[in-house]
Amino acid sequence: MHLSRRQAAAGLIALPAAAAPLSRAFAQPISSVQLPSDTATEPPTRVDTGHDGYEHMLAPVTINGQGPFQFLMDTGANTSVISRDLAQRLMLAGTEPARLHTIVGVRERPGVIIDRLQVGQRSRKAVRAATLPLTSGIDGVLGVDWLDGQRLVLAFKDKSISIARSVRDVTRDGSVVVPARRRMGQLTIVDADLGGKPISAMIDSGSQMTIANSALRELVAADNRRSGGGDSYPRVTMETLAGEPFSGEMLYLPFLRLGGLQLGNVPVVHADMHVFDLWGLKDKPAIVLGMDLLAQFDTVSLDFGRSLVRFDLAAGQFTPSGPLVRPA
Repeated sequence: MHLSRRQAAAGLIALPAAAAPLSRAFAQPISSVQLPSDTATEPPTRVDTGHDGYEHMLAPVTINGQGPFQFLMDTGANTSVISRDLAQRLMLAGTEPARLHTIVGVRERPGVIIDRLQVGQRSRKAVRAATLPLTSGIDGVLGVDWLDGQRLVLAFKDKSISIARSVRDVTRDGSVVVPARRRMGQLTIVDADLGGKPISAMIDSGSQMTIANSALRELVAADNRRSGGGDSYPRVTMETLAGEPFSGEMLYLPFLRLGGLQLGNVPVVHADMHVFDLWGLKDKPAIVLGMDLLAQFDTVSLDFGRSLVRFDLAAGQFTPSGPLVRPA
């Protein structure tokens, strides 16, 4: 059985192990990053996005004047990556290998130098990138090294991404602004809880599914036991964009609060991955918010300058029987 993005986001399917989907969750590259010294004077840029078979947002990118190539916008990666095949085709100059921490472990990968990498009106020179054997026809990954002090807008309804200056923002009708903090370049929502118990929530547009660690699973299991439910969940099989397989359990969070947002019956995959160790969250309830959840909104804006996340609510989230997502 195929688990579509909208079915997963709405919590409409419970999958048996025999029908487990093959899903994608991109690794988190963590290597030394040379951030641009002055991004404040750069012009804002907007580009239309495409999608791969797993609903990731793909932005057109030119490399050394060639392209466009399709790069995945990944807020869970703090450095950019290019596919091994494309690097070879463009005959990019090699550099020292990079140690990449993926969601399943640590890998050392060959490095290359990109003389000029451009997205819309924005460009970088002498970009160091790791190479990976990417799948699904993706040419590379844009990490948050592009976003030092900037604001990234993922517009799911309009199918575009925008990069602009950090701006002051407040909650208003139809949108909710949530405080966050920087953790290894990524933004972590700090005002979040599951049934009143505080949790950490990372935002990862490179992961198709939302992923929870064992500490968060135990919160769900304890609640199920108190209500007389069981502690067994269907198995699912997943893999990273680099083809690394891993498995987990599909479960549902009865109530999740992200700042001023309340979400009910949220589907997540429990998989106690290396990335939680890397972030120092192995023993603390934590969740990685993937595209299945993020794409429910019209837009999600990540302000890396002010450490804020804004969710713009979609009209379809309000139904006669009650909202799936609503302001708290």
